[in-house]
Amino acid sequence: MSTLSLILGFDPIFRKKARPVPAVDDAVRARVARMFDILYEAGGIGLGANMVGSLERIAIVDLRPDGRSEPLTLINPEIVWSSDETQTFSEASLCFPGISADVTRPAAIRLTYLDQAGEGREMSAEGWLAQVIQHEVDYLDGILFPDHLSRVKRDMVMRKIRKIR
Repeated sequence: MSTLSLILGFDPIFRKKARPVPAVDDAVRARVARMFDILYEAGGIGLGANMVGSLERIAIVDLRPDGRSEPLTLINPEIVWSSDETQTFSEASLCFPGISADVTRPAAIRLTYLDQAGEGREMSAEGWLAQVIQHEVDYLDGILFPDHLSRVKRDMVMRKIRKIR
């Protein structure tokens, strides 16, 4: 596999659906570690693997509450439930510096995933954590945050995104 690096600006990989990881091994754990390096170097809080050029179903999150690192690795994440109640937060992407928009999503979710040991897990999330996880899982499904906007706002944001390189 080629070296992972953050993709800046629109790339066709963002519209492709990531493939499930068949087994969590040392190579997968090494890619996850590299993804966290990229995340921290860029000052972000979440990454989907396609944001760094890989079509594996891997997402990472670290909201760093109170400045403490709390890394969360989600391998093969699937959102299995979402609340009817919604919330709106301003979202952005490390791949599109300087571009953000208010996005409305379910306020709470439940998901299944594998951890770095390959163990099946289930978790619930609400608030900002739920928003970030949904944003990263969307990337893995070929969906970008502007896709959640009205057509006029989406077209405006996508024009700005396509200018980044």
